[in-house]
Amino acid sequence: MYPGYSAEDDYPRLEAMLAGAGPGDGGDMEPGSAATGGSGAGDGALGLAGAVTGASPAVRLPLVHTDIGEDAHRVDALLEMGSAARLAARVDELRARGAQAVVWACTSASFVFGREGAQEQVRELAQVAGLPASSTSFAFAHAIGDLGVEQVAVAATYPEDVAELFTAFLKSFGTEVVAMRGSGIITAAEVGTWGWEEVRALARAGDHPEAQAVLLPDTALHTAAYIARLEAELGKPVLTANQVTVREGLRLLAHPVPHRPRLGALFSAAAAAA
Repeated sequence: MYPGYSAEDDYPRLEAMLAGAGPGDGGDMEPGSAATGGSGAGDGALGLAGAVTGASPAVRLPLVHTDIGEDAHRVDALLEMGSAARLAARVDELRARGAQAVVWACTSASFVFGREGAQEQVRELAQVAGLPASSTSFAFAHAIGDLGVEQVAVAATYPEDVAELFTAFLKSFGTEVVAMRGSGIITAAEVGTWGWEEVRALARAGDHPEAQAVLLPDTALHTAAYIARLEAELGKPVLTANQVTVREGLRLLAHPVPHRPRLGALFSAAAAAA
């Protein structure tokens, strides 16, 4: 399930990249130019449907959009955005799309509840939807484990007080956050306008020599087209919100993780075998 419409076009792009799309067929298109037909982008939560066809399982990433409420990276607004009622309101649409698993594709409106609260959030979502469920916050925790890293840097679009809640969430899993940078951006709508130069500057500014990976936690940030370039520049794995959300969906489906270097180290052969 996806709140609002800021970077929803990352998901048809990610779907194409999972399928092995090459240059010119959707995988390398810049944000704002990806076709949205077939994935259901432009609708609120991320639902996943896996259709196994022989030795090549296919994955669809239909979006169901939740009501964002007030667009603000502020604790009170985020608690309301991630409330059980807002998520439950779109569950029928998930079922109608044939979803077999659901990921609440919002980092800030999950970690803001704390680890226990975020666990209760996905537990309630799973119960209402009748599907395996998770959220982007847990996707980050699992992705860090999949990569086998212990020290990370956080490069967040959020104000610092919200970014600190994300670092606290990661620390509850035993991850050492060696650097944290907040950017003070209040709205997802503004984040959704950022392109390569802004994303690159954010990642570079948030990196730290001791970090084994750099995390960009906002699902409103377009990143799918940039992951491999960011890793080449920084010389280390980069985990982005929409990327790890998809990996989490594959985990819920018990779906094989394809070798897709253009999706970064998280989708390398080594990580896929983890």
